Amino acid sequence: MLGLARAELGELAGADRLPPEIADLSDLVLRLQRGLFVAGAELATNPDAWDRLQDGTTRVDEGMLIALEADLAGLEARIEMPREFVVPGASRLSAALEVARTILRRAERRAVTLQRDGLVAGSWLVPYLNRGADLLWVVARAAEQAEHRATVMARTEPRRRPEVRERPLDTGR
Repeated sequence: MLGLARAELGELAGADRLPPEIADLSDLVLRLQRGLFVAGAELATNPDAWDRLQDGTTRVDEGMLIALEADLAGLEARIEMPREFVVPGASRLSAALEVARTILRRAERRAVTLQRDGLVAGSWLVPYLNRGADLLWVVARAAEQAEHRATVMARTEPRRRPEVRERPLDTGR
């Protein structure tokens, strides 16, 4: 799905319809794809061979997580964050990113189970998957906003603030 999102970015660029605000998203998605190959290598390695894993190449390391979090923070600063749940699908690009996020969340849940069973080599894999899914949510919002697509909120009516009722003063009587 990340490849589909990257292909959609390429189609938009080729048709001269890629908003300049998201011109760098293709590189960001590609970096995440490459990072997920590292995560996949770590998950696919037999515990007997964990000593041969290399940080940043076949095992997720702290530097990879820090770089991912920097990407996330940078992108969050560029967009307006929704305050409610969002219904995916405002554009083909954002929909592909949302499906990729869902798949990554599923991988994260499975990795948590493997980690509990002592079957994950390093300590950075699960946080990397978690932050990667968070990043994809933000990338999808950035795409919607750059494409001037309305983000569809899950609620049909705006959230109401609860009424504050004046309570009579208790005089103890």
